[in-house]
Amino acid sequence: MMASIFLSRVMGLIREMVIAGVAGADTAVDAYRVAFVVPEILNHILASGFLSVTFIPIFSSYLAEKRDDEGWHVFSLILTVFGAFLLVLVLVAEIFAPSLIGLLAPGRTDPVFLAMAVRMTRIILPAQVFFFAGGLLMAVQFAREQFFIPALAPLVYNLGIIMGGVLLAAFCGMEGFAWGVLGGSLVGNFAIQIWGARRIGMRFAPVWQWRHPDLWRYLRLTLPLMFGLTMMFSTEIFTKFFGSYLPPGSIAWIEYAMRIMLMLVAFFGQAVGVASYPFMARMAAEGRIADMNQLLNDALRYLCIVLPFAVLIIVLREEVVTLLYMRGKFTRVDVVMTSPVLGFLMVGAMAFASQTVVNRGFYAMQNTLLPAAYGTLAVILSIPLYLAGMHWMGIKGVGLAVSVSAIGQVAIMYAVWNRRSRNAGSGEVYRFFLKMVVVSIPLGGLLILLRWGVASMVDVRMFYGSLVTTTVVGSAFLLLLLILGYGFQIREITALLQRLSRRLNRRG
Repeated sequence: MMASIFLSRVMGLIREMVIAGVAGADTAVDAYRVAFVVPEILNHILASGFLSVTFIPIFSSYLAEKRDDEGWHVFSLILTVFGAFLLVLVLVAEIFAPSLIGLLAPGRTDPVFLAMAVRMTRIILPAQVFFFAGGLLMAVQFAREQFFIPALAPLVYNLGIIMGGVLLAAFCGMEGFAWGVLGGSLVGNFAIQIWGARRIGMRFAPVWQWRHPDLWRYLRLTLPLMFGLTMMFSTEIFTKFFGSYLPPGSIAWIEYAMRIMLMLVAFFGQAVGVASYPFMARMAAEGRIADMNQLLNDALRYLCIVLPFAVLIIVLREEVVTLLYMRGKFTRVDVVMTSPVLGFLMVGAMAFASQTVVNRGFYAMQNTLLPAAYGTLAVILSIPLYLAGMHWMGIKGVGLAVSVSAIGQVAIMYAVWNRRSRNAGSGEVYRFFLKMVVVSIPLGGLLILLRWGVASMVDVRMFYGSLVTTTVVGSAFLLLLLILGYGFQIREITALLQRLSRRLNRRG
């Protein structure tokens, strides 16, 4: 499961590399990014990741009690009722797409931009029906402990986007990628998942039963998540909203940088969050709060390792962007604009990695209200940060605001968790975090000096120079990290490096 999550992020990064090569960072790419906002709002409301923490426990309880028929009845009920509601929302959004785009990207008044954004929004919107239905189909497979076919969904989805862009770009530009979104979601998130669900005995029949207790239980658990402003959700909206007031290409530059940061987050945070959730849910059900605290604290200690890796990418930000994106229509100018944003986004990488773990602690306790309420509060408080960042630092300020907002949200949620669960071990987490900060700062200084030395001998503006610099500095980083890990007896670092070494040896 963790491997599939990371692989999906890799495919997502490859998708971004293809977009960069085919289209660069112009008005059309900005329009394509904005076209996702309205569909993402609908996805957040009804699909998102809520199904894993709301529907699966309901469905699994029926399976555990050998009441499969009732479980499939509830599955049919939720798919029918909420699917119909989603269809209505999609239709309304299709009609009012021009007005919605104007609200979500108010800084862009160019009629060409608006026309492209509206067209691509209308192409992408129906995909949300496939995401919702597919989410339920994947949820029932997870409940049956079947993970392979659901793991194919993001891979096929990203492949669909890539194929749509490559095959159709010559005929309809960026709209080719939008058609790829629709096709990828249809095949990867819906058609394949129907096949997977049928393999485990899926039974579906449309049903309307408004008074069914599990419908209202599902609604009660999901409503706070629907209307709560989460970190990722707010980031996706705010980067487009505030980016629309900056020069053309700004939204694209932010998104390109964001994909790189999320790769690091996926490698550590998302995988840890997904893997730890079943254990936390079991401990919560058994009333083992002290054990939950220990697991949560251990996970957060492990995620502190993100800090030195974030420092590495900050130092090599220009080289990383060059290696990943600079080809085709993605020019040196785009590298120069994207690189600083990546550096500022990396400041909040650990926060993005940690939020999955902290929030799932609350979900394991079947408490969806507090994460939604405090998350929304943190998002509202972050708005002045975006305004100030945009005004004083332009595109770099938006990147910094993203990071500061993420740090604030995680800090608030962890503090709330500690108070409610009486987490006696939280002090150890804070001390270890400070320890990793102390380790990372001089490490960053050494890497800067080494990077400067290598860059004086090769042209880092070119692919070869960036490759040499990244290889040398990256190798030195791993060696220094190993020394620091053993020297300061940081078992999280040594365990990680040993695991990486074993994997490399097996592949060799």
